Amino acid sequence: MRISVVLSYVVFTLVGLSTAAHAGEWDSLPKKKQSTLGLYMHPKEAYQYVNEHPGKVLFIDVRTKEETEFLGMPTVADANVPYLVNSDWFEWNDGAKNFKLVPNNNFAAEVERRLKEKGLTKNDTVILMCRSGDRSAMGADLLAKLGYTKVYTVTEGFEGDFSEAGPNARRTVNGWKNDGLPWSYQLDKKKMYGSAS
Repeated sequence: MRISVVLSYVVFTLVGLSTAAHAGEWDSLPKKKQSTLGLYMHPKEAYQYVNEHPGKVLFIDVRTKEETEFLGMPTVADANVPYLVNSDWFEWNDGAKNFKLVPNNNFAAEVERRLKEKGLTKNDTVILMCRSGDRSAMGADLLAKLGYTKVYTVTEGFEGDFSEAGPNARRTVNGWKNDGLPWSYQLDKKKMYGSAS
């Protein structure tokens, strides 16, 4: 009993120190990547945390199903639960020059279902990752409003940030893929949104 208390304290302290070590860095995050809880991880930190805490963390890829199908998905993610989904009629967004995405009304319920499947609670660690850190921050804010206390976002997401502005911009700066972390085009049906578990 005493050893488990000490180990829990050590793990909690290390996570706190990691967050504190990045405090200045996190302060300079673009506003759209910031969450109300202010809990962030780089891709390599998320990968390490998931591997060091098997069964004690829920790792959700919040990108659309189309993104996971055509761009791949981290092999260690527990599930794909899109925070935003394509509008019913694939409505065009002139400003962003892409198809409009709308909030997924089932996001919170599906995250909670996946959380309970793992035997976890809203006080356990949840890690959210999107393409580049924007949607994961929005998802973290929603979960925080619903009583989740430890929702981290992967700040660079799966693909990372743009190398430059303009028509030649590519997502080559950082992110899960660019960090060389494990991912695959072969998806696990049980992990995919809308599939029966």
